Amino acid sequence: MRKLWIITFETYLRQIKSWSFLILVLAPFAMLALTFGVGYLSGTSSQAGNRIAVIADQPSVRKQFVQQNKDDVKASITTVAAAKKAVKADQIAGYLILRQDAQRATATYRGGQSLDSSLKTQVDTFLMQQQQQLNVVNAKLSVAQVKALQQTPQLKQIVHKKTGNAKLARLISFWIMVFMVYMILITYSSITASEIASEKGTKIMEIIFSSTTASKYFLGKILGVLLVILTQLVVYIIGGWASYLAAQRAAFSKDIVANNQDLIGKVLHNILSINLLYLFLGVILYTILSAFSGALVAKAEDAPKAAQPATYLSMIAFFATFPFQNNADALTAKILSYVPFFSSYFMPLRIIDESVSNWEIAGSLVLLLASIFCLIRYVSGIYEGLMLQTDDTSFWKRFRRGVRYQ
Repeated sequence: MRKLWIITFETYLRQIKSWSFLILVLAPFAMLALTFGVGYLSGTSSQAGNRIAVIADQPSVRKQFVQQNKDDVKASITTVAAAKKAVKADQIAGYLILRQDAQRATATYRGGQSLDSSLKTQVDTFLMQQQQQLNVVNAKLSVAQVKALQQTPQLKQIVHKKTGNAKLARLISFWIMVFMVYMILITYSSITASEIASEKGTKIMEIIFSSTTASKYFLGKILGVLLVILTQLVVYIIGGWASYLAAQRAAFSKDIVANNQDLIGKVLHNILSINLLYLFLGVILYTILSAFSGALVAKAEDAPKAAQPATYLSMIAFFATFPFQNNADALTAKILSYVPFFSSYFMPLRIIDESVSNWEIAGSLVLLLASIFCLIRYVSGIYEGLMLQTDDTSFWKRFRRGVRYQ
């Protein structure tokens, strides 16, 4: 057992210390930070350049407009002279002059570019409100008449679960989940196959197999890679949660998060559930297949080709989910949700769609776990025969020799 853990941690430490692992783990967060950073800087710079100054003959009118449009108004500019100077210096897009007499509310805009469409709508709305107030005063209406004029229409929305946020949340969860599974499988299939194949043709393998069993060595390699995968998943979960908390507090994103809180909550619930277990077990199964493929290559130089069987199988499973993203209850999807190598894609799809019972989930998990156990037992039994072959023969000859070695 001690030798098993030595092999496991040696494999684990070698992988997590590599630059490729650091880049793999940090790349999504770097891209996220870059996206938010560029969005924040471009939004801030464009917002600063698109703001306007507001000048009014009545301070109360100006104060009311500025309070309603804080993000679009540079409140420090209060005179026409200062506004003209700021326009020439490209500090603001233009300035708005609000005037109001006993009969009418008017506004005049001057600047180097037209008013933004959303800001123009806000100005029109503000002028209409001011004009309505003047009209009410000039009409000398009674209190009852004023109340009657203030009546507004009502819009009621009754959104069913199947067509509301739940449907969008399922769609987003589906794409996030299948891409996570696909990217992790592709990445670690290549890493595992290269890890195993790079040892082909070296005398060190004969020395290792003389001091420990091939099955322990194989299992140690698999456990080491799985610890690396588990580390990456933990980093993603912690980092993703920290990013979510940061987005809730950041000035440029907190409104977006607040307005979509229900949708975000449903997506997180769909991902941080038993679906993560399917992801991890699927990665284990593909990792074993990749190790088996790596052991079948003739020499270390063929390591890049070793991951092809697992990669192609993962691609088939990945693309097979596309027709069922809105039809998870189809018979084909039901069947494939029990088939090892496919269930890691299809069962999460059915779980997200809420079209599967707990008994079906349990049955699929049992089949997946049984497949992992059987494949580990089988490959570890023929591993020594596969690894000690170094002659450049065909794939099937090497496979038959490995099987006979057992």
